[in-house]
Amino acid sequence: MDIQLRKILEKIRTFRDERDWFQFHDPKNLAEAISVEAGELLEIFLWLNIEQSSNLDEKKYNKVKEELSDIFIFILYLCDVLKVDLFDEVMKKIELNANKYTVEKAKGTAKKYKDL
Repeated sequence: MDIQLRKILEKIRTFRDERDWFQFHDPKNLAEAISVEAGELLEIFLWLNIEQSSNLDEKKYNKVKEELSDIFIFILYLCDVLKVDLFDEVMKKIELNANKYTVEKAKGTAKKYKDL
């Protein structure tokens, strides 16, 4: 595990444990929390056009950063509880996607791999 990620994980574990919240951090609740936070992120962009969503004012931009951080924290908690090495799994997924979405077939298109 990356040293920076290890530091973050230690810090959020301490935060959680000082508040006796581990009892609430089962996989189901953590997955739900990720979904809730992703919904809060999505809400920031609700009704914005592409131009507006690419040029957020400072208040909205700061809110995006907060929601992304919340999502990341809950993902780390879930990985910790389930003993998932996130970096290892991401590397595997990148390789899987590279095989499903070859440059020759996927370049410049948003089609799903089964439709290429």
